[in-house]
Amino acid sequence: MALNRRTSATEAEIQASTVGGARPLDGPIHLAQYDAAWSELFMREATRIEQVLGAAATRIEHVGSTSVPGLAAKPIIDIVMEVRDSSDESTYVIPLESQGYKLRIREPEWWEHRMLKGPDTDVNLHVFSVGCPEVARMLRFRDRLRMSHSDRKLYETKKRELASREWRHVQNYADAKTGIVEEIMARAKTEVVS
Repeated sequence: MALNRRTSATEAEIQASTVGGARPLDGPIHLAQYDAAWSELFMREATRIEQVLGAAATRIEHVGSTSVPGLAAKPIIDIVMEVRDSSDESTYVIPLESQGYKLRIREPEWWEHRMLKGPDTDVNLHVFSVGCPEVARMLRFRDRLRMSHSDRKLYETKKRELASREWRHVQNYADAKTGIVEEIMARAKTEVVS
């Protein structure tokens, strides 16, 4: 899942945060039916990351739609990782790049977020500092969708509707999901899971 952090990123913001420049999509989003192999791909990548970074990676979690059984998703494995200080790229970017990962996003103004692409599997590795509230939010959303059939169905319906539209960038699609994500998160605080 691309991160839902704002209502609408401008072209200039997307280009400024993308290392090497953003590649436009200029089309619809491809969603695939849930594939149980996604959890296996996550485990393989988590193991690889742990082998490269050791204790520098303090937490590695499968997030996004590929982490929710039964949910259609872009077939990209989203991983969130915590490190001591995500602004200190020398502690994790350089070792990961030596193994084929590529730094693609650098957002110092938004929780010092970094995102790397995987070397041989379509992976988005999101990196934040230990204790970042965004990590907790991502995990709460994932867990809510895993537990609530009704919210999972609602989210998938909205995703399919949005995915069929033409998008300049994948981030624009992610931004368009902000409303439904906030609705589900608000309900998660007050309702019993169904």
